Amino acid sequence: MTTWSHLRPEDVPAWAELTNLLARVDQTEEFYEAEDLAEELTEHGFTPELDSWALWEGDRLIGYGQLRCRATHDGRVKAYLGGGIHPDVRRRGLGTELMDRMEPRGRELAAQVAPGAPVTWSVSGGVEGASVRPMLEHRGYAIVRYWNEMRRVLDGSPVEVPEVDAVLVSPTDEHREATRLAHNEAFRDHWGSGPQSPEDWADTWGARSNRMAASTVALDPQGRVLAYVLAGTWVPEELYVSRVGTVPAARGRGLAHAALLRTVSLAEGFDYVALDVDSASPTGATRLYERAGFSLSKVTCLYHRDAPAP
Repeated sequence: MTTWSHLRPEDVPAWAELTNLLARVDQTEEFYEAEDLAEELTEHGFTPELDSWALWEGDRLIGYGQLRCRATHDGRVKAYLGGGIHPDVRRRGLGTELMDRMEPRGRELAAQVAPGAPVTWSVSGGVEGASVRPMLEHRGYAIVRYWNEMRRVLDGSPVEVPEVDAVLVSPTDEHREATRLAHNEAFRDHWGSGPQSPEDWADTWGARSNRMAASTVALDPQGRVLAYVLAGTWVPEELYVSRVGTVPAARGRGLAHAALLRTVSLAEGFDYVALDVDSASPTGATRLYERAGFSLSKVTCLYHRDAPAP
């Protein structure tokens, strides 16, 4: 017998077990410690009782869903639908039922985030051949973007960090707000992005996965953040670069390139550094990463569907 509920703190160990199983089976490699998932239940603007789903078969968690909504710079609201179904129980319609629950809530939450704004449902389509893709396409979703995961293997060779006309340092709490402002400015012209509020940024900045000692900000003489590379780790062998950006006025000066190489130089104890990049980035980010020694490791895609008017 299957039962539905929402994700609770006591469910985190089972949630982590299922998430990491899906990371292997579906080749997402998105592994999480239980402590990292527990943080997600307390994120600003996330109400587990309304924005999460847990599907049980007896005392075994066989599916879960999460919903987040963000306003974007183009005047829309994106409802991000995440989750997964245990491979043992697929093809029983459970994924469809999960989507049937998440989509209406996504539109409802979007109306709270930005009343009257058009809503887009957004779902990861994983790697080529992922089992979720036929279900999404049957529901009217279509691929809108491809993402390149890139890696630089660390072989012990020295990393040369070029000199630039900025000060490169590891960020501390005194840089939090300046980095948020720089991020909002840097991504204003990036597809699908939206502004980060101070509350949202506090969740980002304070996550236990962050490795600020290996992250980098480029500062001007007044202490303003011109470029930044924020890194964290979810698995012991990988330093993952979660955010890279340069404010428009400082582009073309090699700041992000130098900041990234500084972060690579600080990745002691890791086997490789990884990141994901929009394959159609307006700043040519893929070329930036190739110059920094990164190469393509896999390609994933993102599906969208515009929510019908209520």
